[in-house]
Order: sequence, then C-alpha cells, then structure tokens
Amino acid sequence: MGRPRIVVLGGGFGGLEAAFYLRYKLDDKVELTLVSERDFFIFKPNTVYIPFGEDPERFRLSLRPAAKRKNIDLVISRVVGVEPETSKVHLVDRELRYDYLIVATGADMRPSEVPGLKEYAVTVWTPEEMMALRRELARIAEAARSGRRQKILFLVPPNNRCSGPLYELCLMTDTWLSRKGLRSAVDLTWTTYEEGYIQAFGPRLDTVVTREFEERGIEGHKGIVVTGVEPGIVHFRTGERYPFDLLVAFPPYVAGLTYDSLARDDRGFVRVEAESRRVKGQAAIFAVGDAADFPIKQAFLALLQADAAADHIASEIEGKTPKLSFEPMSMCVMEELNRATFAQVPLKYTGDPLKPVDVAAEDTAEYKVGISPLWRLGKKILGLYTPWRFGHGEPFHAGFAWEAMDLGLKVLSRLLAE
Repeated sequence: MGRPRIVVLGGGFGGLEAAFYLRYKLDDKVELTLVSERDFFIFKPNTVYIPFGEDPERFRLSLRPAAKRKNIDLVISRVVGVEPETSKVHLVDRELRYDYLIVATGADMRPSEVPGLKEYAVTVWTPEEMMALRRELARIAEAARSGRRQKILFLVPPNNRCSGPLYELCLMTDTWLSRKGLRSAVDLTWTTYEEGYIQAFGPRLDTVVTREFEERGIEGHKGIVVTGVEPGIVHFRTGERYPFDLLVAFPPYVAGLTYDSLARDDRGFVRVEAESRRVKGQAAIFAVGDAADFPIKQAFLALLQADAAADHIASEIEGKTPKLSFEPMSMCVMEELNRATFAQVPLKYTGDPLKPVDVAAEDTAEYKVGISPLWRLGKKILGLYTPWRFGHGEPFHAGFAWEAMDLGLKVLSRLLAE
C-alpha cells in the first residue's frame, strides 16, 4: 500500500517543527512533503534587533539543506486551497495528495482595519518593515540631535494577538536613545487597547512593564482603543488625540491563508480540537501555530502545538496511544538592550468564548517572571539553538540537545525568576 504521505503547509516555526518531529518519530516510515512560499526560514523573534543595526540576513536560514538531509520533499509554491473530500492540496502550479495534512501557514497583518494606520504608521512584522523602522529611528535621532524635540508613539490596536515584540521595540528604543545621549530630546508614549501590559501573559508582566515604563520615563496608557490615524495624530475612542513624529504599530492579526473548506473563525483561523490540534470535522487534517485558532500567537506556543499534532499523527500510523497533548505554556525573553525580561506563563482554557484562554496565575510552580541582564544571554542562546536545530532538520523539542537546553533554562529561571 506504500508509505503514508504527510504534507505540511508552511515553513515557519509550526511547519518546520511538525515536519522535523515527524521525521524524528517515524524515520523513513512516511513520505514527507513540506510546502513553503519561500526557500528560507526567518527567525522572527530576533528580527527586533534589525532596527538597531543587525543585518536581516542573519535571521534567514535556507530550508534546502535540512530538507535534503532528512529526505523531505521541499516544494516552493503558494497554497490555493485544500480539498478534504479527495485528500488534495491545490497549489498555484500543481496538486498534492496526502494521507495526513498539517496546516501551518501562519498569520498576516491587516492594518487597514484601523483607518490611516497603513498610510501613517511604521508597522512591524517583516524584516523589510524592521528596516523601515531603522530608517525612521535614524530620522528621529537626526532631528533630535539638531534641537527639534521628537515624539515616538507605540500603538497596539484591538485584534492584535501578540504584542510582546512591540514592547521589546519600545524598551530597546529607550536604551538606544539613551546610549546616543538623545533620550531627553525624545518623548516615548505607549498606547494599548489591553487592560494590562502584555495582557495575555498575566499580572506579573503587567507589574514588570509598569515598573520599567516608570523607571525609563515612558508615558503608558492602557485600555485605550484607537479609532483612526491622520498625519501626526492618533485618535482614540475616548476622544483623546495623541501627536507623533513617528508612529510604530503592531496591526490586527488575520489568518495568513483562509481555507473555505475547513472550519474557521471570523478571522480565518482554523478551528481545532484543543489537545490534538486536529481540525474540527476532519480526521486527517491538523492545524498548528498562528494558522490555528489558539488566541495567542507566539513561536513557543507554535512549537508545542506542532509537537502535539505530529505525535498524534505518528501514533495513529504506528497504532499507538499518543504521548503528547497540547498543554499551553508560553515562554519568552523580552529584550531591552541593557537587560531582558524572562516569562514562563502557564495558560488555561476558560470556556468563555469572549476570553477563551487565561493565565493560570495560581500555578506558582510554573508561572515565573524575572528581569536581569543575564536573560539577554538566554535570548541570544535561543537565537542560536533554534536555527541550528532547524538547519540540521531536527525538531526544537527532542533529543539530548533539547534536554540540555531545557535544563539550562530551568537553572536560569530558578536563579533569576520567581
């Protein structure tokens, strides 16, 4: 009957982790195909360094060597649709048949939801946009140096699903300006629709960010909803108007691709069964990472979802009971250029459709937050470890390398977080 054919759509964190974990678990028992729109992987968490001088090429990793090493058929193409009835994926230039399918085509940004945001803000999502921010920061610095007071406004609108990187950029900008001797000539203002800073990750990070903003002289506003942007002015639902010389925003999220044949929510994210990541109503299709309906979009969560889906597929193929289920746990290191904040945040399902996920703040053994210059080293190590693993076609969460990494993070968190 031949080997089962598994097709993975997407070359980001979720797609690569799923493909490499399946090969790790099943070896040559299956045929694996990876479909990606580009032949490289972007390590997005570290693209926050680009506005402050890092070369964007540092964060690109070619997919071809790893695919060849692990006998994965790499197809560079764009997905047009999925046809579950015939077990086919339609690409712009061909069709692929599958026995199992993993959808990991990620999310996209839709700045047009906020009138004027696309025209008058620097939005941050791609390396190209990070380069645009670099140019704008240089402009602000030059103006400040010449004696013209400048205002930088950071904005998180509703329907943003991961505001953490924008907090990083705000705090990094403060440190960058201070090192240039220009901080006193530039006003930094933060505005967010969230009721707490980095609301998705609970009260401890709200406390940390509040303290950081106060110490750095950053004017922060929570629970403030943008209604529109015009040149030099942001309008809010309260009637307030905030001026800016530079507006930096993380726009609302939508699904990277919309699949009409699959169950999905109003923003295009594929609806799945929580533990297995199996698409609702589909026996052989799974969705992971930003493409799926988990309300928080973040790399570490994408890796955990990919592992769970891959383990369920591998177990079905081998006739075994799955060992992994998706247990939502966020882990991140928030860079500030002079120090960094570590957060390990256990999450739980609430059953409330208006707020389906919340922080399990009562889990004091797992809920850890810490701030230290040493956490900058942790972010650098993760930025080396992940591309190294993916570059060799190995999953993030597997084998001795991960056990060593996990042990190091646990030791650091024991010493530097509480």
